[in-house]
Amino acid sequence: MRLLFIADPLESFKVHKDSTYAMMAEAARRGHALYAMVAEGLAWRDGRVHGQCAEVHLTGGNPWFTRAEPTWRDLAGFDAVLMRKDPPFDQGYLTATWLLDMAERGGARVYNRPAALRDYNEKLAIARFAEFIAPSLVSADAALIRAFLAEQGDIIVKPLDAMGGAGIFRLRPGDPNLGAILETATRHGRVAVMAQRYLPEIADGDKRILLIDGAAVPYCLARIPAQGETRGNLAAGGTGVARPLTARDRDIAAALGPPLRAAGLLLVGLDVIGAHLTEVNVTSPTCFREISAQTDCDVAALFVDALERVARERM
Repeated sequence: MRLLFIADPLESFKVHKDSTYAMMAEAARRGHALYAMVAEGLAWRDGRVHGQCAEVHLTGGNPWFTRAEPTWRDLAGFDAVLMRKDPPFDQGYLTATWLLDMAERGGARVYNRPAALRDYNEKLAIARFAEFIAPSLVSADAALIRAFLAEQGDIIVKPLDAMGGAGIFRLRPGDPNLGAILETATRHGRVAVMAQRYLPEIADGDKRILLIDGAAVPYCLARIPAQGETRGNLAAGGTGVARPLTARDRDIAAALGPPLRAAGLLLVGLDVIGAHLTEVNVTSPTCFREISAQTDCDVAALFVDALERVARERM
């Protein structure tokens, strides 16, 4: 197969922990041809969507790749286009999903589907599965957030478009910085944020459960906060510990897997704290390398298995 990865610049990859690299390495091991580009390299012309793509070869050393000179290629000419650009989900990201929609209409096979990337905001998507979530509020109104804090006693506030723990605050009544934090988080009432009841089970880890083509990987990665930290995100200094899924984890995965698969989401990362679903990550879910290194489960192999299967089904 000819696979196109739309991602951040390859030079920025930390290959020892990068899930996109794990996908690429497994695909190359199976003999698939790899191409890469950045989202800014998409273009619509003469009724077709093209990308400024470069063929990539993995070296196994440092530097970890070589690439050919970029050329413009019709996205419909690839067996699969993998949208793996990291958030923020900003105007540039939104424009890329529109262009990828147009590419799909022209015959391109895009994973995850661009319409689903728009429809499943990684924070707001939990509202579709309310039976699994903790008390939550989305608003730009500081008074509403203050009332929610008074009701819950301890909350987390986070932006709707970021990743890696960026912009997350823990708030408690009497915090002398409460007003300033809410002004900063909501940009003086202009931008909605998500507030959720603080879950003390975070001390045991913010679990990342991976769904591949609707089925759960049998191990999650519990991201345990560093001493003195509220956030378990690896990017915020958390420690990742692979664990088998609990019965509750499996229940959540079994309920969410079919509708997410039906929406065109080949790869999803569910975030679960204790018994509660907190996020549905669809843009560039990670943790392949950490789970594979600590268990006998080769997550990248499971993913490429699924990619090959769905590609065959669409041929």
